[in-house]
Amino acid sequence: MLNALEVVTTVVVGLMVGVEFSVAFIMNRILDALPEDSGQLGHAHGGRMLGALMPFWYIGSLVLSAIWAVAGWHHHGAGLVVTAAGLLIVSVVMSMLLLVPINNRNKTWTPENRPADWKEQLHRWGRYHYVRVAVIIAAFALLAAALV
Repeated sequence: MLNALEVVTTVVVGLMVGVEFSVAFIMNRILDALPEDSGQLGHAHGGRMLGALMPFWYIGSLVLSAIWAVAGWHHHGAGLVVTAAGLLIVSVVMSMLLLVPINNRNKTWTPENRPADWKEQLHRWGRYHYVRVAVIIAAFALLAAALV
């Protein structure tokens, strides 16, 4: 049963890393290259879609990692799993304090009501997101290392 938990946790976290990596390095660049207001509208739509899904994914990944840490406490790699769970806690706290407030504003913006500094706010979100992606990649790497 522990083996199944380890694999499921690693896959769930790995998929989350893939989505967030794609947002950071592919989707945001595509949206920023769109003409006129299309990019901003795309960012707002993406903020609504992923903003609804990601809280469950982040918390679910953290919960799975915590269960793995407890269930595998006396097994090889437990320290790596605990550290990965700690990094996932950091990612959740970062999200709540830094990224979600910007996203909550962004997802309501239209070309008619967006603030004058909307581009700066999106760039700030992007910088925070790069750090968060690095944190969850590190967590994923630790979980993968704990498997071997």
